[in-house]
Amino acid sequence: MLEATLNARVTQRTEVSPGLLILRVSPAGWALPEFTPGQFSVLALPGLAKRCEGAEAEAQAPDPQKLIRRAYSIASSSIEKEFLEFYISLVRSGALTPRLFALELGDRLWLSPKPTGMFTLKDVPEDKHVVFIATGTGLAPYMSMLRTYLEADKPRKFAVLHGAYHSWDLGYRTELFTLQRLCRNFAYLPIINGPQGELAPWKGPTGFVQDLWTGGAIRTAWGFHPTPENTHIFLCGNPAMIESVTSLLAGEGFIEHSPQKPGQVHAEKYW
Repeated sequence: MLEATLNARVTQRTEVSPGLLILRVSPAGWALPEFTPGQFSVLALPGLAKRCEGAEAEAQAPDPQKLIRRAYSIASSSIEKEFLEFYISLVRSGALTPRLFALELGDRLWLSPKPTGMFTLKDVPEDKHVVFIATGTGLAPYMSMLRTYLEADKPRKFAVLHGAYHSWDLGYRTELFTLQRLCRNFAYLPIINGPQGELAPWKGPTGFVQDLWTGGAIRTAWGFHPTPENTHIFLCGNPAMIESVTSLLAGEGFIEHSPQKPGQVHAEKYW
């Protein structure tokens, strides 16, 4: 009975680094619905599913027949119809991620049939530039947006500011550098805050992702500094980062967006 509820299969898994996983999931016998880049879907596994090596012991074992569900932002393009892609960070004490990390190709899991969420470009005028700021797996919804909307040499500019502890934690780095080479209207600006642990010297900026903003990295990339009049800012990841950057932006006149009060700062607070 439980097996029948597991309506999807793992069709690709890539371990970016220890504790970071890109997982592609395809529906088993049904068609993926339409979704808007930036939205999320729900993945689930039963309590009886095995946990990955290195996971912490559970204080209380879950119901083996009950599905453990969590929402994850979709990283794949909305044009892609064969699979949904997710960028997942391992929480060793967590209920679901140690089970997701134990999945192999062909294994079954549950995928919600209806993506949802409001963290999209829907409320951003097409003549406004866009800055995506992320820590860790907060990059996922931006990958979906870029893979769907980015077109080379268009007037609208995009930038990704991505912070991680080590360089090997900068998921999608190769793809983003490639996009930067192909699209003059796109800038990829990574930063790490653990350079002392690098196996080879890190030649990029160090510190926190908000340091890229205050240091003028976008001005260097674009030739001008973003303003509330010409740019919308998206924030996704660590709550401390979101709070810090929101405060910085408020000092420059940017307003947090809400349905009741349209603004230029869009935050996804998923932790």
